Amino acid sequence: MALKVGDQAPDFKLYDSDKKEVALSDYRGKNVVVLFFPLAFTGVCTTELCSMRDDIAYYSGLDAQILAISVDSLFTLEKFKEEQKLNFPLLSDFNKEASNAYDALYEDFVLGMKGVSKRSAFVIDKEGTIRYAEVLDNAGELPNFDAVKDTLNSLS
Repeated sequence: MALKVGDQAPDFKLYDSDKKEVALSDYRGKNVVVLFFPLAFTGVCTTELCSMRDDIAYYSGLDAQILAISVDSLFTLEKFKEEQKLNFPLLSDFNKEASNAYDALYEDFVLGMKGVSKRSAFVIDKEGTIRYAEVLDNAGELPNFDAVKDTLNSLS
């Protein structure tokens, strides 16, 4: 069942590309933008995360932490983060637990791949409540970043 606005965001504990364990609950008291993305080094994912990188000051100004999650290994994410100079944590959901909890998993993806994170955006407020939820069935589309920003603006 899909998560919706007003639901408590499921907590997760995942490793980031620096091999540190990161939990959503670590960010209580801060707004969080959780982005699930299919695969590192692919065109649309690179565009998406680089636009967040370039807009980081805007999100920081709204007291928002960005967390980007994919099923890639943390070693892949480390290389991707380094190459793209990404300035926020990339978390490995290799075991697909967070993607499942957020109902953001393609059963079947391209080229016969199964169990890849769906491109999704969630805005979670300081109390851990979902204030914006968008899960895209088409991996070629980008989340509505204007709606993400509007939601964050309404929280500050």
